Amino acid sequence: MSRLEQQMHFIEEMDQLKKIGRQTYLSDSSRKENDAEHSWHLALMCMLLQEHANEPIDPYRTMCMVLIHDLIEIDAGDTYAYDDAGNQTKREREVKAANRIFNLLPKDQAVYMRELWEEFERAETNEAKFALALDKIQPTMLNHASNGKAWEEHEIKISQVIKRNSSTKEGSEDLWDYALEHFIEPSVKAGKLIEDRQ
Repeated sequence: MSRLEQQMHFIEEMDQLKKIGRQTYLSDSSRKENDAEHSWHLALMCMLLQEHANEPIDPYRTMCMVLIHDLIEIDAGDTYAYDDAGNQTKREREVKAANRIFNLLPKDQAVYMRELWEEFERAETNEAKFALALDKIQPTMLNHASNGKAWEEHEIKISQVIKRNSSTKEGSEDLWDYALEHFIEPSVKAGKLIEDRQ
């Protein structure tokens, strides 16, 4: 295939992301979001909220990161944040998926996308830390907006949400503080998150 044919084939294949369902409901509780909607939402959040990153970031790189961070779920599937068993095999499934999916692209773009995905996974750069913070904050916002529907369905405890967000403040203390005050604690008070703190 020519370079353009490879690129167009990849873009067509990525349409499959729209079929990968997540456990988080839309804000109106009408249905659960899909991976493509989630990734778009994070890119929009990055554009609007970049000033709240703890350290300066390259917004373009960060937006690219959040747009591609879940592409591997086309093969690996979405692993629910609080699925302990699924999270034990998550990395293995996702690496296998990354090997196939990114290599559909011309070599230089395949290397770039794979490196960007790995950067997000390692969460060591300012961009990756902020991208990961957005990835963790967005579901807390939607869970709160949907009246805790997914949290109640899965009987999620406050300790699980706190543990899952243990590194969120490394990307943005502002966003973590906001989410805790406006999304998480009100959900505990409303009985949508199980209070299990001592």
